[in-house]
Amino acid sequence: MPHALVLGAGMVGSVMALDMAAAGWSVTIADRSPAALNAASARADLAGAPAGAIRSVQADLADPASITRLAREADVVLGALSSRLGLAAMGAVIQAGRSYTDIAFMAEDPTDPALGLDALARQAGVTVVYDFGVAPGMSHLLAALGAASLDTCDAIEIYVGGLPRERRWPFEYKAAFAPADVIEEYTRPTRLVEHGQLVTRPALSEPELMDFPGVGTLEAFNTDGLRSLATSHRGRVPFMKEKTLRYPGHIALMRAMRETGLFDEHPITLPSGQSVVPRELTAALMFPKWTYGPGEEDLTVMRVIARGTAAGRPARRQWDLLDFYHQPSGCSSMSRTTALPCAALARMLADGSFREPGVHPPERVALGPDGPARAQRILRELADRGVRYTTIV
Repeated sequence: MPHALVLGAGMVGSVMALDMAAAGWSVTIADRSPAALNAASARADLAGAPAGAIRSVQADLADPASITRLAREADVVLGALSSRLGLAAMGAVIQAGRSYTDIAFMAEDPTDPALGLDALARQAGVTVVYDFGVAPGMSHLLAALGAASLDTCDAIEIYVGGLPRERRWPFEYKAAFAPADVIEEYTRPTRLVEHGQLVTRPALSEPELMDFPGVGTLEAFNTDGLRSLATSHRGRVPFMKEKTLRYPGHIALMRAMRETGLFDEHPITLPSGQSVVPRELTAALMFPKWTYGPGEEDLTVMRVIARGTAAGRPARRQWDLLDFYHQPSGCSSMSRTTALPCAALARMLADGSFREPGVHPPERVALGPDGPARAQRILRELADRGVRYTTIV
């Protein structure tokens, strides 16, 4: 029986483990937190995972040596760690000589030659694909697939958001992933491509209202989700942007909090003389209110558009996703739409369907002669699990 290692036992990591086990793999899921491991085991029991298919291991995943030791026992490794741990974890898995895919959304560019990870992976003969969740991940796969199907591609647009199904004052939002990564969306400068040039805009900028069937009116704002597409496709596609979707009013609230300094990372000294990091305090106060409670339902909405020409005429490729909380397993939509693509790709890495030693962005999976077939396989596997992308050509 093939063996997979999942790094991180949060909502996304636990769904990765569940899906690999359901596909006939033995799985080790590792985390520093006993509570997270216990919760992952409870989710596995609720979802009816095969008895003994998922083994829990407590490990310090901030320690690359611990990851390398665990990875050597696996056929393939999946990462569901926070962005601050992503780069070191990738290096540790490569050191173990194992192929790897993750959803870390790290600030660093792991293909940067100065980091040496791509060269190390090539030398080890392993394939690494980073950011392979829903967005980035499926967003990039579909954008690349759409652009490649056009004779010329003039623009790529990506809109994506994870939202609670029930809107509650004052935030009308809840987070399905790590607090630090959520706040990062509101602070990290965003990279866009305009007229073939890379430009930078502030996070939360250039708001626009959009209507989505089944959801209603949402507001979109710039976030740094374009990432690798900004370099891999800039020579071919002159306009590219990625925007996050929230219920109307969220932008103004987050801007006010940011301008107040509540997202700052530099310590300040209070009148009492005590030092505090505003972002840490904000996360401690806000995230209990932003955390989904048992049975609280969420939704994921995404639209990927490639515009250009085909056969001398204007053409458009579009994929829409509207996914809801999964009642049978008790798993959130965001955890499933993020975890399941990564698990599908991990199986492709293991069986050789995508084997290109080195470190690659998610769009690379859809490129080349076999790219469309690989993309369609992933879409089929997602549809088999109830995550369906509607194709509009």
